[in-house]
Amino acid sequence: VQLQASGGGLVQAGGSLRLSCAASVSIISLNSMSWYRQALGKSRELVATISTSGDTGYVDSVKGRFTISRAVARNTVYLQMNSLKPEDTAVYYCNAEQYSGSWTAYWGQGTQVTVSS
Repeated sequence: VQLQASGGGLVQAGGSLRLSCAASVSIISLNSMSWYRQALGKSRELVATISTSGDTGYVDSVKGRFTISRAVARNTVYLQMNSLKPEDTAVYYCNAEQYSGSWTAYWGQGTQVTVSS
């Protein structure tokens, strides 16, 4: 499984960005897809998750501002980020989890999001 992330960039506080993660397989075959982020000097944290059934979950700091969604026909998951804050600045990574007798995690390359104040 290959994941291709895109959509990062530089935006002012209060602005919006949409990240995309295109998978090389049907995303329905994956148990979940998620976005993680890692700020400079900090550990990687889970930001948002969408399951095969479409259930979503968010870290408290982004609830009400970020939305994870998917386009099954395009094998793509999105992260719409609104009302961005400087503390959202990080490298964002796309992740997929698949269970086939054991769990396997797949990672895309990171995409930098920088929010200026």
